[in-house]
Amino acid sequence: MKTRDKIVQASLELFNQHGERTITTNHIAAHLNISPGNLYYHFRNKEDIIRSIFSLYEQHLESGFQPYVDKEVDVDLLVGYFDAMFYTLWQFRFMYANLADILSRDEALKNRYLQAQQDVLARSSNVLIKLTQDGFLKVNETDIAPLADTIKMLVSFWISYKLTQTQSSIGSITKESLYEGLLRVIMIFKAYSTPESAATFERLEEYYTSMASGAETAA
Repeated sequence: MKTRDKIVQASLELFNQHGERTITTNHIAAHLNISPGNLYYHFRNKEDIIRSIFSLYEQHLESGFQPYVDKEVDVDLLVGYFDAMFYTLWQFRFMYANLADILSRDEALKNRYLQAQQDVLARSSNVLIKLTQDGFLKVNETDIAPLADTIKMLVSFWISYKLTQTQSSIGSITKESLYEGLLRVIMIFKAYSTPESAATFERLEEYYTSMASGAETAA
């Protein structure tokens, strides 16, 4: 792995463990056993590193929520979507925990984030449209965009909610607590399920309840 990539991965790991605000470029350099000068050769400052991490975030969003084509709607397909949602939450949890502060410091990054969220909303709406057309959900056409936005909002602020609720630091966020958030998303989906899909959502709920309880280990 190139030094630049090592810096990005180490920064992501440290930010997720300790929070972005508490980690400096010196901490990152020390963690990698390189000189601060070597780090600054690749990145001008911490904000520059965060922008590179955000590029990874954009890639995850783009690849994880594509509408299905020529596939039968089943538990495996929906687990794929929920797991993609979970992975993004877990992999970039530092960002969700301190989003407003991070974006307030970087106008260009804020604009990228807003665009990424618009893209997520469009792709999520398309998935909901397809699930409705296939008889898996019963959603009025006018409700699809607001429903997609509500789910996006729940996911985006779940980590902040958990941290506020427990008055703890980002280090206390566990995979199990994120699966609790996914169960809330499934709860919303269940309200729009059809008789044909009700059993599938029950199986999904059982599966993610076991994940939230730590009965299984997330990939």
